[in-house]
Amino acid sequence: MIIISANETLELISKQWCDLSDLKKLTGLGKNSTSKLRNEIRADLINKGYLLPSKLLPMNEVVNYLKINVAYLQKMSKDTNERKKVIESN
Repeated sequence: MIIISANETLELISKQWCDLSDLKKLTGLGKNSTSKLRNEIRADLINKGYLLPSKLLPMNEVVNYLKINVAYLQKMSKDTNERKKVIESN
């Protein structure tokens, strides 16, 4: 399981579309579990009337579905960047 940093997560969720690789990074799941999750999200969106490109999901819907706390990630990213500046200035 690979855990990505707040900065990496924010960069990833800034994309318009989410593919299987992105979803795998966001969730830390294996390929099969990620595929099942993608299909679940896709079915939910299609039931809501979305028309989707093949194998892609709107990233904002993925963020909502996974309940990713963007404000918290931004705070953590800011704190990390400030700590790096302090370390570099010493």
